[in-house]
Amino acid sequence: MQLEDPFLTIEDVTFSYGDRLILDDVTLKFGRGQVVAIMGGSGMGKTTLLKLIGGLLMPQKGRILLDGEPIDPRKEKALYRMRRRMGMLFQFGALFTDLSVFDNVAFPLREQTDLDEETIRDLVLMKLHAVGLRGAASLMPSDISGGMARRVALARAIALDPALMMYDEPFAGLDPISMGITAQLIRRLSDALNATSIIVTHDVAETFAIADYVYMLNAGRISGEGTPEQLAASQDPYVRQFLDAAPDGPVRFHYPAAAVADDFKVKAP
Repeated sequence: MQLEDPFLTIEDVTFSYGDRLILDDVTLKFGRGQVVAIMGGSGMGKTTLLKLIGGLLMPQKGRILLDGEPIDPRKEKALYRMRRRMGMLFQFGALFTDLSVFDNVAFPLREQTDLDEETIRDLVLMKLHAVGLRGAASLMPSDISGGMARRVALARAIALDPALMMYDEPFAGLDPISMGITAQLIRRLSDALNATSIIVTHDVAETFAIADYVYMLNAGRISGEGTPEQLAASQDPYVRQFLDAAPDGPVRFHYPAAAVADDFKVKAP
């Protein structure tokens, strides 16, 4: 993506878990106010990218810049200050089960600000209203559906009006109606907050309907990138296999292994 002033830049980043290479010299750029999707098969490094952005991991090579400032896990105070500008929607919501819907959304406001309880109440109800759940404020997570829980988690993630929002598989496990509601909420909230939004997902239709730009990861590298329209027209073998859910293509069914004859000690006739 050609951007003169990206809000977030992942620059020439390489990362591995031990000897297992996850990301191999990748560069991604995210514009201010854009919804950008990171797509690809399981185990391709999508969630690892979110952990690197959040400072939970540190790349072996390259750097990550948020609004021009490097994200460095070794600099704790600076990292915590930068994290206040980030919001995270975890896969399946990750609500505190012993706190009410209201208290889940209030949690970051109570932890990260010195606001009085009356102001916090107003802000929590505003965030819940934005996701259509102001009437559920007194309920417990066990009293609401999975789709509603995801929306409560979204209200909590935007409680501090973050400049950067990260979504880890926001559509996983949702029914079609909840999936559509969640997708449109992501788009509307991103526009309302002018937030840069990063979506890690496998869901093509919902993501292409709301994304401004898409990166596709495969084997630690960027295999394809562009607008949804550009990728839909791509003839790249990996992009086509992913978008068409084709069983045959560059991504193989079998993990690399020794020859079958060798493993089962079959002698040649």
